[in-house]
Amino acid sequence: MGTFEQLPRWEQRFRAARFTLPAWAKEAPERCVFVSDRTGTAQVYFWDRSLGEVRQVTDQPSGARHCAVESSGRAVWWFADTDGDEFGQWMRQALDGGPAAPAAPGTGKSWPAGLAMGLAGHTLLGCSTEEGTSIHLVRPGGETRDLYRHKEAAYAVDLSRALDLAVIAHSERGDLWDLGVRVLDLRGAPVADVATGGEGLEAIGFAPVLGDSRLLLLHHLDDRWEPVIVDPHSGEQSDISLRLPGDLQVEWCAGGSALLIQQDHQARSQLYRYDLTARQLTELPVPSGTIEHARARPDGDVWLLRSSSAQPPQLTSLASAPGFPSGLLPPESVAAQDLWADGPGGPVHALVSLPPGAAGPCPAVFLLHGGPDEHDQDAFDPVVAAWVDHGFAVVRVNYRGSTGYGPAWTEALRQAVGLTELEDVAAVRSLAVEQGLVDPGRLVLAGWSWGGYLTLLGLGTQPLDWAVGLAGAPVADSAAAYRDAMEEIRALDRSLFGGTPDEVPERYRAASPSTYLGSVRSPVLVMAAANDARCPPGQIEAYAKALSERGVPCAYHLTDDGHSTTSADNRVALFRRQLEFAMTHLRPVGPPAGQAV
Repeated sequence: MGTFEQLPRWEQRFRAARFTLPAWAKEAPERCVFVSDRTGTAQVYFWDRSLGEVRQVTDQPSGARHCAVESSGRAVWWFADTDGDEFGQWMRQALDGGPAAPAAPGTGKSWPAGLAMGLAGHTLLGCSTEEGTSIHLVRPGGETRDLYRHKEAAYAVDLSRALDLAVIAHSERGDLWDLGVRVLDLRGAPVADVATGGEGLEAIGFAPVLGDSRLLLLHHLDDRWEPVIVDPHSGEQSDISLRLPGDLQVEWCAGGSALLIQQDHQARSQLYRYDLTARQLTELPVPSGTIEHARARPDGDVWLLRSSSAQPPQLTSLASAPGFPSGLLPPESVAAQDLWADGPGGPVHALVSLPPGAAGPCPAVFLLHGGPDEHDQDAFDPVVAAWVDHGFAVVRVNYRGSTGYGPAWTEALRQAVGLTELEDVAAVRSLAVEQGLVDPGRLVLAGWSWGGYLTLLGLGTQPLDWAVGLAGAPVADSAAAYRDAMEEIRALDRSLFGGTPDEVPERYRAASPSTYLGSVRSPVLVMAAANDARCPPGQIEAYAKALSERGVPCAYHLTDDGHSTTSADNRVALFRRQLEFAMTHLRPVGPPAGQAV
């Protein structure tokens, strides 16, 4: 493989270490945990800032994705599954030595459904199985007490500092997109079902002050997200009117007298501090781009992980350098430009990345994001940069269903799942062709997860628009995928479609790529993962086989990963496979003259 510096620039970006924003222990904030693939596979690391020590905690063959640190900073929790299938249990690793052991052995194996570390070794733990969801209080030593059980999905959110209250989010109404919020005492007795007068409740957590039971939430009013603070005992409510468009992430600042506000709007982020006493919003100095995560430190500082399409992610702070050992930075890429198209549901925003020196229409990859309730941002992405290095324009569309444009835009995809999003993709495609940015005869439709699903659906419903399809971990048959997926995904499907495939078969059929398989005429690479619990491989393989039997060029690629790969080697191999397939089935294309890749 050669040294890092000898690799092509595109491959360096895939192999440079990625990392999450460190989380710290509540009672020992210099003791932190994070996830990084610095050894080639995502693992959990412990970082003691006071000593400058970084220690690898896990060595899972299929990687580890989730971790937390106990409030004392003396032990790390991490989720262990089998080969990336997301079904497993939380493990506890004491940092003073000894083997890892199940953190709550009485709960058995499950899919994770939230985890909140409380003080004095207490933890709120959510577990999801085929039978439903259970929420447990885990005491020091691993003893558990059941606080909540229901057949519908629910999530553990937070414990109060006084260890007398717990807050959970639940979907007892049967709609995962319209969660209820319940406060319980630590025997499991209901204290309050929170109602704010707004919609789309999202519970954030209790005030970070001993004896302070104020609960911070988000709700939306007039197509705008706003914070709200509720006292679960009295029901007293404090409304906060920020009037910021887009979507918000909020959290308490130390002392509970202010909030840290992250605004995500039109593919970019901004950071604010809101003083609860003065009721004053102050913008914080952050360069243009995307904040992947921000946290308020106990000393008043703010740590944030930010990037842009051109600049790789970096951990920075508003006060002093955290001293985080990030390792080698990947090469920079090109800046993204904005494109707005008139769509049937309103203006559609897209990000366009063009090869340097491009003259005239480019071959292009329309790269569709997953979720569906996520959005493409002006953030660093090795996949985008690699396509650009090889002479392709990359177009990322924030179709209806995306976040970052207000609740109504997100909710609109439920009008006609899949087909709604593709109407917006078509509008952006038309404008990009009209403006001479892309070559209409050399357009690739691509995506992973929900983006892979939309890719297959687009190849069947818009067969003349796309020259090649690259669909990773897709839903290929909506009803078959429902039957084999993990319970949380089934709950999402019931929310989107208004029921199960047996109850509303026509809605699943209208949204299913398999319904339109007979119209597909473009070559397609279909990629699946053997241990994928979200988009099971059986229905993907059946789709690829049926397409091949019709004589459409179709390649099926199966990895031994879960829904998302934790391995840099596998990410490089997957991109090479996609690039090779696209190059084979498009008219000749290469990088702009003089550009090395």
